[in-house]
Amino acid sequence: MASKTAYKRLTKEYKHIQDEPPPYITAHPLESNILEWVYLIDGPPDTPYTGGQYWGTLVFPPDYPFKPPAIRMMTPSGRFQTSTRLCLSISDFHPKSFNPAWEVSTILTGLLSFMTSEEMTTGSISATAVQRKQLAAMSRWWNSTGGGSHNGGGGKIGFGDGGARFRADWPEIDLENWQWMKDNKINPQNGRVMSASNSSKPENPGADGSSKPQLAVVADQASQSWLSRNKVMIATAVIVAWVAIGRMFQHDVGGV
Repeated sequence: MASKTAYKRLTKEYKHIQDEPPPYITAHPLESNILEWVYLIDGPPDTPYTGGQYWGTLVFPPDYPFKPPAIRMMTPSGRFQTSTRLCLSISDFHPKSFNPAWEVSTILTGLLSFMTSEEMTTGSISATAVQRKQLAAMSRWWNSTGGGSHNGGGGKIGFGDGGARFRADWPEIDLENWQWMKDNKINPQNGRVMSASNSSKPENPGADGSSKPQLAVVADQASQSWLSRNKVMIATAVIVAWVAIGRMFQHDVGGV
């Protein structure tokens, strides 16, 4: 249960973040518990996260603002482990370094700043820019379907929960995500772009002149297996190896 100080402070900060939201960030407390907040980060331009939608939680201690919150990100980003407490100077890993003057907006702005850097800490992971772009392209699908588990969801937050928690936290955004999937012909089961034969509507042209929207193209590539994306390379390698073995065999026979 929140202390009177924490309740008063978080109520004030909620009003402030509504009136003056930080760039690319939205957040609000749960109706049932003012100590638990959810946030959404829109991937900033000129980063591998452009177009991504990153959902997470802040869990404040009862004596906030004298101690910092636990910070988690639920959406796969290629930057943070999902559903894992993040070790940051603004999180509960470092209560002594937390400044009580910092607000929710300060904390989330700091999280975004760390996300767009390459500094490593507990809860962070390494990934290439391409991998992060692929995850950004699939983030809306992942949030609203629980990673494709929406038909039989239940259990942990995130993968396997069928998108239920995201739907409860962000009902309007969830509706927008489903419309986005419909407009871009994203298969809710696997996040891949549906073929033209599965839709009677013409494909929308992408920015590069292709028949699929640009984000959908990347999402389609991200959902394909490594083998399917590299089958030509694999076949070539097999042929080269086979020829080399044949030559070695001929050489050995000729030398006998």
